[in-house]
Amino acid sequence: MGHLMLNQQFPKNFLWGGALAANQCEGAALEDGKGWSTADALPYGVFGEIMIPPPNDYLKKEAIDFYHRYKEDVKLFAEMGFKILRISISWARIFPNGDDLEPNEHGLKFYDDLLDELANYDIEAMITLSHYEMPLHLATEYGGWSNREIIKHFEKYAEVLFDRYAKKVKYWLTFNEINMVLHAPFNGAGIIEKPENISKTELYQAVHHQLVASASATEIGHRIDPSLKIGCMIAGGPMYPLTPHPNDMMEALQKDRETFFFADVHARGKYPNYMVRYFLENDIAVEITEEDKTTLKNTVDFISFSYYMSYCATADEELNIQARGNIMSAVKNPYLDESEWGWQIDPQGLRYMLNLLYDRYQLPLFIVENGLGAVDTLREDEHGEKIVDDQYRIDYLREHLKQVYEALEDGVDLLGYTSWGPIDIVSNSVCEMKKRYGFIYVDKHNDGSGTLDRYKKKSFYWYKAVIESDGKKLFETEKVDTASPAT
Repeated sequence: MGHLMLNQQFPKNFLWGGALAANQCEGAALEDGKGWSTADALPYGVFGEIMIPPPNDYLKKEAIDFYHRYKEDVKLFAEMGFKILRISISWARIFPNGDDLEPNEHGLKFYDDLLDELANYDIEAMITLSHYEMPLHLATEYGGWSNREIIKHFEKYAEVLFDRYAKKVKYWLTFNEINMVLHAPFNGAGIIEKPENISKTELYQAVHHQLVASASATEIGHRIDPSLKIGCMIAGGPMYPLTPHPNDMMEALQKDRETFFFADVHARGKYPNYMVRYFLENDIAVEITEEDKTTLKNTVDFISFSYYMSYCATADEELNIQARGNIMSAVKNPYLDESEWGWQIDPQGLRYMLNLLYDRYQLPLFIVENGLGAVDTLREDEHGEKIVDDQYRIDYLREHLKQVYEALEDGVDLLGYTSWGPIDIVSNSVCEMKKRYGFIYVDKHNDGSGTLDRYKKKSFYWYKAVIESDGKKLFETEKVDTASPAT
């Protein structure tokens, strides 16, 4: 039985907020000297036929125009009570081609202005150096992260950012969902080739280059300012065995290691033993130099992850029916409901994941993405106010955050929680507006139409109350949560 305590609340210093990616919100695709990025090429030619320039009406070109409207949006985040906003920096806005001799001052100034605006409202920033994008030139001319040359270009980029923003930003992440390179090589590593045509050696060589670049960036950041908190970021979803059959237990263990491998290297500074066997058995020959091994010893200060769903694993090929998920898919769990997109909903899986990671690493954790993508309907209420009644999103987040509270009670050291897409943004891989995550509705649609006006959803007022109450709101009765948004 759950314990009933009157003082159920999150720590006072808990960092509540939201998370955004530059390529999904900023727009201004080539403005002020920005170059094309690999994100601009999605979904128009991931596999060897890059369409650049993309069609004129492609949604990321303008996105939600955060580039010009960030002051309006930051004000709304402040109204919700955000303590932190996770943003990413567009590499192609700083180095338009990736191998430029000098950074683009216009791009650097934009992020200075954004960071200053956040500071005006006492909102901390967390910066992701590379969030599913890199200058397209580095993909087309160098072959993306499969080329060792990219490491030095990333180091230069990281050094510029740390130099420029270290006084303004304490929390940093190197790569977004770094383990997704295995499932989306163009998206994660800029490799322009059909995934089935990429050898495991080339794929893991690209992974290795990213791991080295990540460790090197961590060293650069700590050298510039030792007080910076630099973390890694993985797509986190625990693997449950579909049955208690030992074969399924082993299958789940192996699948979990596909995720943990990336965190293991970041947290422990070396390749885990199980990867040595995996490389041997799969004829994977990764070039790892002695200098690489030294660089990898620059370990992270904390581990962050996204959480949308858990997965199942089975060794039984007949039962291996895949459920859709965030980039990767896995076997469906018969005990769980699913979202409109077929993503299985498992709030307890988040508590499980938090405990799993904390038991394994004993490092502070940060949930940097979690949320519900859904088709939202903007309508007028009885007062003529435009509103989105997204009670389904409130229900989803409430149940997940209750499990976060349980993990805190378990003794997990958790720094904060940033919900994914606190304002509606363009989806990454399929480049559409239909699937919305935000607490703020943006009037923009798949066909590019819309005013870009912002409207507060019902969840906006709910999340504001959760933050204001240090989480106590989560434990109020259903009746309170279904009250009108004005309460």
